[in-house]
Amino acid sequence: DDSLLRACAYCAHETHPAKGLVIDTNAKGAPSGVAAVGLALTSYPAAVERGFISRELATTRTLATLQFFWRSKQGPEPEATGYKGFYYHFLDATTGARTWDCELSTVDSAFLIAGMLAASAYFDRADDAEREIRDLSEQLYARVDWQWALNGGSTLSHGWTPEHGFLPYRWEGYDEALLLYVLALGSDAHSIPSACYDAWVSTYEWRSLFDTSFLFAGPLFIHQLSHVWIDFRGIQDAFMRAHDCDYFENSRRATLVQQQYAMRN
Repeated sequence: DDSLLRACAYCAHETHPAKGLVIDTNAKGAPSGVAAVGLALTSYPAAVERGFISRELATTRTLATLQFFWRSKQGPEPEATGYKGFYYHFLDATTGARTWDCELSTVDSAFLIAGMLAASAYFDRADDAEREIRDLSEQLYARVDWQWALNGGSTLSHGWTPEHGFLPYRWEGYDEALLLYVLALGSDAHSIPSACYDAWVSTYEWRSLFDTSFLFAGPLFIHQLSHVWIDFRGIQDAFMRAHDCDYFENSRRATLVQQQYAMRN
């Protein structure tokens, strides 16, 4: 609860009151990160349940954020906020325009959309504000053109810029894109084929480190981030069934590997 309280305090102090944009760090002049906005949207329901903020305040903040993204400029112009339903990695915290010549980020947009869907699931009352939260969340999810992000390939691109088009990198190998693929597969409007998930899984690497076998990824955040939004306990794909594991257990093992690494260093 103390960690959540500090996270909510950060969002309270570092969020644009009208647009709901959360700055990526509290360094002077820092832009907003769209992943940070998604995490903020996800934190509000937990904060309400623990009595840190009122439901009314959480509703106001959430609705302001969703309204901004729904009304913000979508297009191929460099000064836009997003394109094809995706959003630039970093936005000016005051204007909401793209900053730092950054990329249209597929995975950071996924974290943002996941936060919106978390809000949609929580704010379930019949009043106008909560109904609008649900409506906007679904419309923003439906607007994301996941098929476009394949760029003619079988795996999702890391992103795109108006100056150079698609980045040369794709989401391959086990990484934080687990949530990205789940959202892209689950879209009613622009879903990607299931073969794309199979193509991603084909790049996995099962390793054994410090007497622990697991689906390998180095940084610990990779094993944690998608779990913010999905309870993976007991959920298996063909890869996990073949290794008698699931993504929750895999993340537990990865944490133990990190612990052993730290003890040895």
